Amino acid sequence: MEEIILKTMLRTDSPKKVRLAGFIPGVLNESDLTSTSVQFVGSELNKIISKHGANAKIWVEMGTDKKFGFIKEVQKSVIDRKVIHIAIQLVSKDQEIKIQLPINFHGRDELEHRMLQVHVYKETVEVTGKTVDMPDAAIVDVTGKELGDAITAVDLNLPATLKIHGADDEIYAVIRHIKVVQAEEVEEAPAAIASVVKATE
Repeated sequence: MEEIILKTMLRTDSPKKVRLAGFIPGVLNESDLTSTSVQFVGSELNKIISKHGANAKIWVEMGTDKKFGFIKEVQKSVIDRKVIHIAIQLVSKDQEIKIQLPINFHGRDELEHRMLQVHVYKETVEVTGKTVDMPDAAIVDVTGKELGDAITAVDLNLPATLKIHGADDEIYAVIRHIKVVQAEEVEEAPAAIASVVKATE
């Protein structure tokens, strides 16, 4: 597994001042009762989230101290969707955790060539297991799927050491036809608009 290192430093200013200085405020949670206010270099943090996802497992480095954890929560601005705050849960590699993993569907392009698409019902799956076994996301390959196929737990390709919360036959997505606007409808629209304009003259 690739070792992802994210450097941080203690935060003493308000979140607003920290953001103006080009940093992203956050917290390191060691337990439900212990947390440390920190700040991260915005470009470095965004790069990790972009490449490894919002649940990435990382090593947090502060000075000479280095601890293992995973991104627990990412808050984004409702205006421009930029990351404005992050929470990281520090854990041991053998610690058991419960987490919502994002589900990534690979092979959508191949489906589209056959006029099919993935209709998603659930974007995440809740799992429990050791941190070291926890992937950043559940990967579903839909390349060979056919119309009407349902995506269930067996398609998530998660390690056997993880426990999936939910029924085995729970449906996370279904393969459907792509809805295409008929050419006749597109041609009729301008004619309809023209008649309305003429009627109002």
